[in-house]
Amino acid sequence: MTKGENMPTTSEKTEAASEAAAAESRETGSTAGTAAGTDAAAQPAGLLGRIESRFPRGLVIRLIAYLFVGHLFAFFVYLLFVLGGQNQ
Repeated sequence: MTKGENMPTTSEKTEAASEAAAAESRETGSTAGTAAGTDAAAQPAGLLGRIESRFPRGLVIRLIAYLFVGHLFAFFVYLLFVLGGQNQ
């Protein structure tokens, strides 16, 4: 047998893994009853939902806060230079 013959490709592996995960979620959903329904309802939809599914909520909040504070500090330094330049 040659190398790669009858071997699944990466996309086939991913599809098989996603199908297995879907089958597992259906099985757990049928045994868990209402718990699966509340988990699905708890997931936020849209862009925010995708971001929160990839990053922890605390990280997102800190990132937004640091960006806001960083820009506020940069504006303050810029303002100092502008006002200092007018006094010369």
